[in-house]
Amino acid sequence: MTASNEPTELLFSPLADDPDLAEIVELFVQEMPQRVAKLTERLGASDWEGLRRLAHQLKGAAGSYGFARISPVAARVEDDILQSRPEDEIRRAVEELVELCGRACAGTAPQAACSPSTT
Repeated sequence: MTASNEPTELLFSPLADDPDLAEIVELFVQEMPQRVAKLTERLGASDWEGLRRLAHQLKGAAGSYGFARISPVAARVEDDILQSRPEDEIRRAVEELVELCGRACAGTAPQAACSPSTT
């Protein structure tokens, strides 16, 4: 996490430059708060299998929509659960994933009027 006086680096998809794909990238970003809510809900309920499935889905979707930095963190959440790692490790990985997801922006870096979502 960044200190409060440091700017948060926003995440942009290189696919947002493609006129044929920009709309679906935007839709993916618009749906991100719901994805994050489901992740945190499953974490709060200690629903490890549900959390693992959501992380697996996000791993693939984020990569497909050009948010390559999200995929490995989602993969780590999935792997931590599959390997039955300690709950605090899983929680830290989910917190990192949620933070990254909150930085996903539609549009392109110089043109986007985007601020990270609060999750």
